[in-house]
Order: sequence, then structure tokens, then C-alpha cells
Amino acid sequence: MNYLKRSTLYLTHKKGQSLLLLLIMSAILVFVLSGIIIQNAAVSATNSVTKSAGTTISVSVNRNKMFSKMRSSASKSKTKTITTPTVSNAKLKKAGSLSTVAYYNITNTASVNASSFDTVSTTTGSQGGGMMKGGASGASTGNITIDGVSSTKLTSSFISKEDKIVSGRNITTSDANSKNVVIEKELASSNGIKVGDTITVKMTTSGKKSIKLKVVGIYKAKSTSTSSMPGSDPSNTIYTSYTLPATGTEGKSSTVTYTLSNSAKEKSTTKKIKSIINSSSFSVSSNDESYQQLLQPMKNVQAFAKKIVWLVAIAGTIILGLIIILSVRTRQREIGVLVSLGESKMHIIGQLFSELFVILIGAMVIALLLGNFVGNKVGNQLLAQQQTTSVTSTSGANGGPGGGGAPGSSQTGGGMRGGAMTTQSTTSSASKKALKTLNTSISPSSVIKLGGMGLVIIALAVCVSAISILRLRPKDILIGE
Repeated sequence: MNYLKRSTLYLTHKKGQSLLLLLIMSAILVFVLSGIIIQNAAVSATNSVTKSAGTTISVSVNRNKMFSKMRSSASKSKTKTITTPTVSNAKLKKAGSLSTVAYYNITNTASVNASSFDTVSTTTGSQGGGMMKGGASGASTGNITIDGVSSTKLTSSFISKEDKIVSGRNITTSDANSKNVVIEKELASSNGIKVGDTITVKMTTSGKKSIKLKVVGIYKAKSTSTSSMPGSDPSNTIYTSYTLPATGTEGKSSTVTYTLSNSAKEKSTTKKIKSIINSSSFSVSSNDESYQQLLQPMKNVQAFAKKIVWLVAIAGTIILGLIIILSVRTRQREIGVLVSLGESKMHIIGQLFSELFVILIGAMVIALLLGNFVGNKVGNQLLAQQQTTSVTSTSGANGGPGGGGAPGSSQTGGGMRGGAMTTQSTTSSASKKALKTLNTSISPSSVIKLGGMGLVIIALAVCVSAISILRLRPKDILIGE
């Protein structure tokens, strides 16, 4: 009788044993498939993270170099002068045209004095708060911070929703070389300023040149200041195009932030930007804190899924091997008779393999029906745990770099919104972008991997039991019986 036919007859005759093997094989394959689809979902999520994380590369003034030049000039002229270096906007835009850059934001900051309106003053204790007359500030610092940007939508405070437009529109690239501005809601309401009105500020330099600005939008700032310094209240920050604060250095800027379309290209892009800027007066630094915060849970899920596959495969091989060895012992007379009749031992091993292969087909059907459900539950539970761990670790740490001059973070006057606030914004942004669920699905490649793993498992199990079959001698078996 053909050994394939014998395997079919044995499975139908030993229904209880066949059902037990089917259940065991199904359990093994369900968890193997779950691990495979979780791993695939984690890989897909990782690819998504690299595109959505928003890794930034900042070009800013090299302060060490700047102060070194100041000390050098002071030793010669006995007068300490700080000159902020600039780089041409043409170079900055060239770097922004790199294929790995999604968008960029050129920023320039200036300090001016309010002229036609009063600033918002924040005080502490029993003094209360109120308005401060436009010219009350000192001549050199100014009581209004001008944040020049390529677009307010691209600044960190607007991206993180710390600031948002409540009337009018944002500053855009089309506002370059204009005097259009966006002011804070508190400053506008306190002075009765509306969209379309014109306000006047004075330069802090000698001569105190007046500049008329047109209000095209009003934004609301969530952040507050605990300082009583005139320019420290966030309401005293006015956004405009980066070309306006660059008076005297037209066509040049000191700070720009590039947001990457693919965070995995951070190192190569940083190298290219350094090559384009080509100036020791500037430092080029990257901030991938958000990317790493999003990526780590995906890596952990992917590693855990890989462990599931291997552990279940190894355990399944051992379990099936032991079951087959026990089965061979109970079938010694059958095997001995077949061998004595001239049946090849390889055919007997082939019969065992055929029996397990038929069971494998049935187990795969069950695994395909249950695998996605189990994988979805296990994967999302694991993802939630990993994200909780990641957020706890991040909030417990001191925080990484704030972005090296991230767009929209004031360096003078309104600087209360930089530093720790930037770190909090990065964490908040990462939390918003973090995947809440894994998109688990059974793909054709998952089915192929499952079938391959199943074949390997039953092949190894049969090979383990084949050792005892190859050692059997019909005479010994029949005498023993």
C-alpha cells in the first residue's frame, strides 16, 4: 500500500490522536502568525514614524566663536563689541531645497519699543498687572520682541498649538519684504487693535526710527510669564516676516530650522547642510528627540514579536518531537511489520511527515482565522505598555536639547517660552503623533512565512523521531512483541 494512503487511513482511524495534534499545531501556528503580523505591523509603523516624527536640523550662531571674536577685538581696540554673524538667505534656501527636507523656517529676532500702543506688563505679588506705556522701556532692550519667520504655521509654538490664530491669517512666505505682522490677542484687545489696523514701533538703535506695521492676524498665546520685565510677557511678541528684523543685513539671516521628511536621513542631511553653509561661525545641530521617543516603542514591539516567533517555534518543535517519539513507541509493531515486508524506512518517515503535513494544513486554516484577532490584541496591549514606559522615562528625565533655536522660540524679550517649554512641546508633539493602535493584518507574505515556519517545525520534529525509527530492526521488534 502506498505510504501516502496509509497516512490518510491512520489519521481517520486515530481520530482522537489526530484531533489532539491538530489542536497543538493550531496553538503553535496561531502564536507564530501573531508574532509575524505584529512584527510586520511594527516595521510598517517604524517606516511611518520616520516620515511623521518631524526631526529638525537647526542652523544657528556659534556662540563660542562669536565671543572668541569679541575677546579678540577687545584686546586690540579695548572696546567689547558683539557682532552677530549672518549667512545669505540664498544658501539657506539652497539647503531647504534638499530632497530630504520637508520644509524650513528662517527666523530673525529683533527688539523694539512700542510707540502707538501700550505693552502688556506681568507683575507678581500684590502689585497686580496692567499696561505699560510704550516708551517706558530702556533704549537698548526694547519692550516688544519681533519674531521674524518664514511662516508662523511652521514655528514650534504654532505646531504644538501653544499659539493659534483667532482672527485674520498667518504670516506666510508671501509676506517677505513686507511690514505685515501678527500680534497677540491680549495685546490687541488691551489697545483696541483689530485686523487691518496699523501700529507703530521704534527701533532701539540711535535715531529711534519709527516703523509702521500692518496687522494681518491676531493669535492667542497659551504660555504665560512669571517675570515683571516689560518684554517678557508672551503677549508682547509680534510675528512678522524674517525679512523685517533683518534691517541692515538684508538678504541674510542668523537662524533657520529644517524639518525632515524622513528622520532616518538626519545624519546625511546634516552633513549636506554643513557643506552648503560652510561657515565656522555657525553650528548645525539636529534634534531627533521626538523621533527617538516615537521609534523606541516600535523597536521594542518588533523585538518582542521576533522573540515570540522563535520561542514558539522552538517550543513547538520540541513538543511535536516528543509527541511523535511517543507515537512511534506505540506503533513499533506496525513499523516492524512494514519493515519486515520490505517497506523502506524512509517511506515510513515520509508517512509520519505526510500525517503531520495534513494536520499542518488544517492548523493553518485555524491560525488564519484566529491569528489576526490574537495578534491585534497582543500587539496593541504591548504597544500601550511600551508607550507608557516611554512617556514615563521621558517625563522623568531632565529633557534633551530644545531644538537649538527652534523656530518661534524667542531669544530675547519673550524668551520665557524657550528652554523647558520647548522640551515639553517636543514631548507633547511626540505624544500626539504616537501610534495608538497597530495596524495588524494578514498579508500574503505572512501566510508564506507561516507555511514555511510550519514546514520547518514538522520537519525538525520528524527528524528527531526518525532517529529511533532508523535504529529499529524488525527481528528485535517482533521478538519483543
